[in-house]
Amino acid sequence: MTKPSLPELLHAAVTAVGGTERPGQAAMAEAVAEAVDDHSHLLVQAGTGTGKSLGYLVPALAHGERVVVATATLALQRQLVERDLPRTVDALHPLLRRRPQFAMLKGRSNYLCLHRLHEGVPQEEEEGLFDQFEAAAPSSKLGQDLLRLRDWSDETETGDRDDLTPGVSDRAWGQVSVSSRECLGASKCAYGAECFAEMARERAKLADVVVTNHALLAIDAIEGAPVLPQHEMLIVDEAHELVSRVTGVATGELTPGQVNRAVRRAAKLVNEKAADALQTASEGFERVMELALPGRLEEVPEDLGYALMALRDAARTVISALGSTRDKSVQDEDAVRKQALASVETIHGVAERITQGSEYDVVWYERHDRFGASVRVAPLSVSGLLREKLFAERSVVLTSATLKLGGDFNGVGASLGLAPEGTAGEDIPQWKGLDVGSPFDYPRQGILYVARHLATPGREGSRTDMLDELAELVEAAGGRTLGLFSSMRAAQAAAEELRGRLDKPILLQGEETLGELIKNFAADPETCLFGTLSLWQGVDVPGASCQLVIMDRIPFPRPDDPLMSARQKAVEEAGGNGFMAVAATHAALLMAQGAGRLVRATGDKGVVAVLDPRLANARYGSYLRASLPDFWYTTDRNQARRSLAAIDAAAKADGQ
Repeated sequence: MTKPSLPELLHAAVTAVGGTERPGQAAMAEAVAEAVDDHSHLLVQAGTGTGKSLGYLVPALAHGERVVVATATLALQRQLVERDLPRTVDALHPLLRRRPQFAMLKGRSNYLCLHRLHEGVPQEEEEGLFDQFEAAAPSSKLGQDLLRLRDWSDETETGDRDDLTPGVSDRAWGQVSVSSRECLGASKCAYGAECFAEMARERAKLADVVVTNHALLAIDAIEGAPVLPQHEMLIVDEAHELVSRVTGVATGELTPGQVNRAVRRAAKLVNEKAADALQTASEGFERVMELALPGRLEEVPEDLGYALMALRDAARTVISALGSTRDKSVQDEDAVRKQALASVETIHGVAERITQGSEYDVVWYERHDRFGASVRVAPLSVSGLLREKLFAERSVVLTSATLKLGGDFNGVGASLGLAPEGTAGEDIPQWKGLDVGSPFDYPRQGILYVARHLATPGREGSRTDMLDELAELVEAAGGRTLGLFSSMRAAQAAAEELRGRLDKPILLQGEETLGELIKNFAADPETCLFGTLSLWQGVDVPGASCQLVIMDRIPFPRPDDPLMSARQKAVEEAGGNGFMAVAATHAALLMAQGAGRLVRATGDKGVVAVLDPRLANARYGSYLRASLPDFWYTTDRNQARRSLAAIDAAAKADGQ
């Protein structure tokens, strides 16, 4: 029997999911198949509605080797495992004459820990463990969550937090889960044979397709201990998020509260001398942190350096002592010891990293209203790490609706450690960029309106002209507005102002869960939803409920953002344009994601309004505009208002 062709396989899969075949999807599938065959790499921009998940799943399944698919959001992981993969596998089975297996794999703390659930949680003030179910009042929210978790543990097959609906608070989940450092290990744990995390790993080892998240991919790359099974091909979906997720995993943090917890956990398990030394070092660190002012530390101040060296040395002594001391009064010593060891090792690791003072790290102080001061350390760049760990051993496909910034892929490529497209040389990963377009007719479906007449936004202060413009646009649109703001303060000020001025419901991020807000926004066309960063890429509301997307200003990183400003400075010192490479790229990605909220289906129409004249007037404005969908462009405010009123009238005539 002849091997089925890729178009045949794609046709079968698209039919099975009830989709429509798109030229962009077919082009993507061909390019993915080619990249795997050549052992090369591919960056592919596939606009909303292309059907990109089938564009990579079909060639991956046809190839027959194991593939890892890493995504940024839970929603996409779910869609792949619950909808796209089962249907695609069923459709391809008769043609491939085999049934590929698939599995989901996440970090250990995403799974219920049966040891924690049945044996209790290490208690810092007392010896041994305490029963969290007895300790929490059954009538309290925490108590109710814990009882529900205990019931759920008997019926769940996966133990995966995301399979529990409705969910529980982080506090409740923390009582029944462990990090990989706190885990006893399957061989030492009484519940090892039925451990949910271990079962997930075993399923992944047998699967042809392993669906995971960017964070686990980063841990796999950074920590050297493989978490993911061996694979021939890696597909990174929502790839515009990868650099920030990897940076997050590679960032270390120390707070006085965290150090105090580690002291309490270790105190019962080591000799008095070691415990006292860690306690003294902890107090010294706390005194330094009381005076910490937010901002980057170009050099580690002397007092912080001494405090961190004392912490590092005391932590090292405790780690050695934890291995030898046995306290007969402590119950379930292995679990208590493992948790204490995990917290002290974290402190030792971060303190040592900061005192070593690598030129490739950025160190800064942060202050949080609730948690006080912290000292943080992050890599200046993750591009070298990604180049070395991601592209060396396998074929990698990176895809997203927004990878092409300012007209090419080189900006995103550079952040991933890739040389400009077409650069030849030994040890230089070879890659190709492909834009398969979008099934949407952007110039006909959307307008990009830039409010050129407004004053340039300053760092602080109210923008009364912007608020007036915002109110006029929302009024003309009849509600139907998603407001994307560069700060929570700006979103709150706009919501407060418009609630006083307009007779339209204004929902504000933070006043309800995100899922609830999006549901309410979609349900009522007159409703507006205002918020900040997570709304820029987390809202998928096709139809008449979202016909106006407003951005209050170009979302450049804050000038006092220590990591971004350090990255910008490093590019400048190397002779590049730091502003364009860092700040403008950051803003372009966010704006492309934000503008992508408008048109989610072929019948959608509307306006993206940017209330920042710099998009029209500044030299970098054309680069940012070239990163957005190809909407019809205007700076005429009357034109924008007339178009919105006409779109609103048409939607009302259709009963929406």
